[in-house]
Amino acid sequence: MSKTPIGPGTRVTLHFRLSLATGEEIDSTGDSPADFDVGDGRLPPGFEQALFGLCAGDERVMPIPAAQAFGPWNEENVQQIKRNLFDPSIELEAGLVVSFADVQQTELPGVVGSFDDEVVEVDFNHPLAGRDVTFEVEILDVAQVSNEIARSG
Repeated sequence: MSKTPIGPGTRVTLHFRLSLATGEEIDSTGDSPADFDVGDGRLPPGFEQALFGLCAGDERVMPIPAAQAFGPWNEENVQQIKRNLFDPSIELEAGLVVSFADVQQTELPGVVGSFDDEVVEVDFNHPLAGRDVTFEVEILDVAQVSNEIARSG
């Protein structure tokens, strides 16, 4: 078993469980482990940093505050969009997730809040923004794959 610590330039194989303070499970690897390269953008930086220094065989239960998890909830991410800009075939309801494209044509999901015949309120905050979470991990393997910090494209 490798004793390479998790850090820049490593590929990590792990089992994880993500839950809210209430204990409600949000996500987990289940029976199949997941892997990622540190810095590839698949995990929020706060989760990666919490893993730094862990080695294969380590298990941890780590509280991650909202600011390091999915960020604080931001009022500025709630937008009022004219109703006529929505496809008329979409049946709007509170909680509906609608996909938009930002100026770089990147998919940007938003959650419909209130709406009337003129305006639709859409919340572009991450659904877990402002929520503290608990990150439980079991590190299965750590491999050094590069001498440099991995960067997403």
